[in-house]
Amino acid sequence: MAVAEVVKYNGGPDVFAWKYPEDELGTWTQLIVSESQEAVLFKGGKALDVFQSGRHTLETENIPLLNQILKLPFGGRSPFSAEVWFVNKMNSLDIKWGTSSPIQIQDPKYHVFIPVRSFGQFGIRVENAKQFLLKLVGTLPVFDKASIVKYFRGIYLTKVKDSISSYLIHKQISIMEINAYLEELSVHLQEKMSPVLSEYGIRLVHFYVNDISVPEDDSAVKKLKDVLAKKAEMNILGYNYQQERSFDIMEGAAKNPGSSSGMMGSGIGLGMGVAMGGAAGNELKKITGVLHTGNSVVCSSCGAAASAEK
Repeated sequence: MAVAEVVKYNGGPDVFAWKYPEDELGTWTQLIVSESQEAVLFKGGKALDVFQSGRHTLETENIPLLNQILKLPFGGRSPFSAEVWFVNKMNSLDIKWGTSSPIQIQDPKYHVFIPVRSFGQFGIRVENAKQFLLKLVGTLPVFDKASIVKYFRGIYLTKVKDSISSYLIHKQISIMEINAYLEELSVHLQEKMSPVLSEYGIRLVHFYVNDISVPEDDSAVKKLKDVLAKKAEMNILGYNYQQERSFDIMEGAAKNPGSSSGMMGSGIGLGMGVAMGGAAGNELKKITGVLHTGNSVVCSSCGAAASAEK
């Protein structure tokens, strides 16, 4: 196999890490690293020398860690075997994420379990090329946006579920109201995700929750929406559930006159009975001819006052 004389990046635009396909190099090989890139030399699965942007001739002076392993002769043109990885360190701000299937969350306000789906995007930048390659890339020849989403899917889905649940409980708001708090929830999730990604040499630039939705055809969602619509209707009309039930009973009685006497007997006409009892009491006092005022008794015919005796 021929020794590579020029080694440079030839990966796609959405790639975070790309392995140069040839591993036969020489101390005369030219290594070209573009802006916002780093190149890392590997030997035996171990990350050794790191090169910043620019043109580099692979000499014993600028590959000291590799030279310690291979004992390359100083000043000679020596071939050697090593892997070259290119790591793009630019910001990638439009990585899409989403829940592939609904996650069950208990609504803290109405205490029902509701299936929830969430979507958004996040932005990252590789800060430590060695750490990124060793802990994340492994033996893959290419590590791109799709690999990032796939690798971190389990992590961000767990964080999203836990964060939405804890946020709803902490704020005591319904899942039906959560879209009013997406900005706060995004900040909350970024704080949760940042330490996780930093373990892999990645900085989380931002994490956005763009939408949280519930399936419209779910039975729990339908029932909750019907109840909320009914509650809103009663609030607009100015009565509550107990009053509505009373209206229903009275309407039923009006449609069935034969049941009105029984309903009166069971106490539904209590308010009317109290009013009628007060009027009857006044008439009785007129019949007896006296009216009580304080501790005195006044004759209704002549107006003479007398002390009240028990």
